[in-house]
Amino acid sequence: MFDHVTIRVSDRAASEQFYETVLSALGIEPTHRSEPYTEWRDFSLATADGSNDVTRRLHIAFVSPSRAHADEFWRVGTAAGHRDDGAPGPRPQYGDDYYGAFLLDPDGNSAEAVHRAAMRDDGGVVDHLWIRVADVDAAARFYETVGPYAGFGLRRRTPERAQFVGESGSFSVVLGPPTEALHMAFSAQDDSTVEAFHRAATDAGYRDNGGPGERSVYHQGYYGAYVLDPDGNNVEVVNHNRPRL
Repeated sequence: MFDHVTIRVSDRAASEQFYETVLSALGIEPTHRSEPYTEWRDFSLATADGSNDVTRRLHIAFVSPSRAHADEFWRVGTAAGHRDDGAPGPRPQYGDDYYGAFLLDPDGNSAEAVHRAAMRDDGGVVDHLWIRVADVDAAARFYETVGPYAGFGLRRRTPERAQFVGESGSFSVVLGPPTEALHMAFSAQDDSTVEAFHRAATDAGYRDNGGPGERSVYHQGYYGAYVLDPDGNNVEVVNHNRPRL
């Protein structure tokens, strides 16, 4: 579902230390490190700056190969002095076989290791996100508008929550003090889908954050477009223009 999810951090060294410690317990190692970003496949972090604020009030869950891996995620995190946000154990409110362990990253975001039978198996490490929003109806309308171009659709809706799912992975918009400064990118298979995404969003009155075009700063052929959701988070659809394997 996710091409990539990027968070901005207040202290890059502290956040890298946190995520390297806990993700290694899940068998997830960094795949790229440069001045702008450190990446773990479809998850990355970068330093906040004058143009990009710190990401706050996000819940991000990572794929755990087993319950024992989730236990180790929590154990090594708390042993390193990171804050507990929920000890390992079943969470039947989320599913009959749902097993999770929760920690807080240095900026207070909730990071989870989750294991259940229906896990994504496409190589991505982000299982799901919970994004706090000021108005669930407004957020749901936005994501229903862009979903056909970004490869996800609405699965479940309550007054305080809307869940969107793709072929693998999911995210939910949940009523509460809004998540800030999140970047989510979704994959497209051609440039025309990127253009249609941007056109549909801006025609519906949502805020442009970068029109369709090539961003060779990332790599040759990287063709993306950006809009802001109602809470100001940056949503992208990107075609990498690389041969399919």
